[in-house]
Amino acid sequence: MSVQMPPRRFITSGSYWEELAGYSRAVVDGEWVFVSGTVGQDFATGLLPPTVQEQTEQALNTIEAALREAGAALSDVVRVRVYVPDRADVPAVSTVLRSRFSGHRPANTTVCTPLAVEGARVELEVTARRRAHPD
Repeated sequence: MSVQMPPRRFITSGSYWEELAGYSRAVVDGEWVFVSGTVGQDFATGLLPPTVQEQTEQALNTIEAALREAGAALSDVVRVRVYVPDRADVPAVSTVLRSRFSGHRPANTTVCTPLAVEGARVELEVTARRRAHPD
């Protein structure tokens, strides 16, 4: 007898990059939510905020919306990967992450590397495990 697994769900944010590269903003697989690398671009306007702090906030807003659609929250994040082209931006990005992940501390890896989106100063990727949340 085989166990019926729930189908994977694919969540989109409507970004140009998802369409171009054929990927989803997030994939829900059972209790796990995998959120793709997310730059701090406002996908409705196509604009990137000027500061790394604002870009980090915008990336987290996009991630939070995808998690919410998946039935999860930032408090469910167990791993975050941070990509920044300029090592000098790491403290500013880290300050925003500490603020937004207050109350819990996901595992974190930060890599200094060029990014694919011109003008992007940060890219974030998270993995979350869905749990029951009181309303």
